[in-house]
Amino acid sequence: MIAFKEWEVVCQALEKGQQSLILRKGGIHEGKEGFSFKHREFALFPTRFHAQGDLVKIPWEVTKGEWEVGDEISICSMVTVTSAETLYNWEQVQKLANQHIWKEQVVYDRFFWEGKGMQSGSIHVAHVKVSKLAKPIQVQYSKKFAGCRSWVELDL
Repeated sequence: MIAFKEWEVVCQALEKGQQSLILRKGGIHEGKEGFSFKHREFALFPTRFHAQGDLVKIPWEVTKGEWEVGDEISICSMVTVTSAETLYNWEQVQKLANQHIWKEQVVYDRFFWEGKGMQSGSIHVAHVKVSKLAKPIQVQYSKKFAGCRSWVELDL
């Protein structure tokens, strides 16, 4: 099963219907081809890697600290991408503000960030439909899930 690594708070917002899209610049370890929404269906893999609570528009209780090897992670939902595109116009990105929980400065910083083969003035957007799993899938965290990559393979 393919899973998409996303901030735990964003996974929760998607599951609660408080967010309807995913914005992604790309991870440092995406490879030569860079990031794309190459999978149209995937599980959401919650991460705790960033200071998430400070970077979202609404107050959110955040569990601090990244997963440790051996931690049990609950995969609670599946995503279907209904459309995906790369935006190159900041005004178009701003018009999406009511569809996500990130603070504008976070999105702005990502949009204009350049490096590791990623172009300044762009961001990938996927409009998504999220389905909660009837029973969460339990995954044991391992080193293969670490690092700045978007996609991970779950061995079920």
